[in-house]
Amino acid sequence: MKNKIIANLALFITAMLWGLSFVAQRAGMEYIGPFTFNMIRSILGGLSLIPVILFVKVVLPDKRSDKVKKAQHINLTRAGIGCGLALFAAMTIQQYGMQYVGAGKGGFISALYIIFVPILSVLYGERLSRKIVLSVLLALIGLYLLCYKSGVGFDISDLILLVGAFFYAVHIIVVNYYSNKVNSIKASCAQFFVVAILSGILVLLFETPTWDSIVECRVPLLYAGILTCGVAYTLQIFGQKNTLPVIASLIFCLESVFAVIGGVLILNETMSVKEILGCLFMISGVILSNINVNEDTKH
Repeated sequence: MKNKIIANLALFITAMLWGLSFVAQRAGMEYIGPFTFNMIRSILGGLSLIPVILFVKVVLPDKRSDKVKKAQHINLTRAGIGCGLALFAAMTIQQYGMQYVGAGKGGFISALYIIFVPILSVLYGERLSRKIVLSVLLALIGLYLLCYKSGVGFDISDLILLVGAFFYAVHIIVVNYYSNKVNSIKASCAQFFVVAILSGILVLLFETPTWDSIVECRVPLLYAGILTCGVAYTLQIFGQKNTLPVIASLIFCLESVFAVIGGVLILNETMSVKEILGCLFMISGVILSNINVNEDTKH
């Protein structure tokens, strides 16, 4: 039970860092293109983890046999590529869509991956309890109240972000598969360099960034690179070791609440009564999902 509380706390911090990153992502689009932004923040995320990996290697002597090392290296390679591909798709689509929407709305739509995670979980054999279904419904009502505006609905940028949300759900599932097979920090580092390489190819094809524009974008890049990538995605892999993917997705959906808070405090966006009510619905869903976690899903 203690491990689950710590894991869920790690996931909560992840959601907070992700939510506030929408402010950085939106601000970054004022200076550089989406592919350049993702390439640099992924490089920063990967580099920020290398000192941690080296420190752990020095402090904790490696007592693994050659056979175990080989097996774990194979799993690490697979995790880095698998998580990296899913994360690259999600980050690229989301960042492209963030050029056209505000931080708050971007956070709301991106959090719709809570719809896709249960669907994907069912497809590979999990049965969801009524409590989890109710939790998802509460969170969806909250997202609707937060996101939908009468007479406006969704535009093409909304649909782009929705596709990005689907790939974030895929990333959650892939992370869940590998979370107990690999070292969290090494896997997180590997996935960022995969994203950086793939994003770099898109930069060469579609963008022409300048050094001056990158320097002007340094604050959003440092936040998105070190805190959002280096810290948050590592906490995600660590936290998912001891919780269910559906529970994780419900906690992660709180990022939209933090996106609203960041938008209000930093970008001077406003919250209506309806949006505040949506936050309350989402929080209710998360609290409900964490009661008697052991009974949430049956295989």
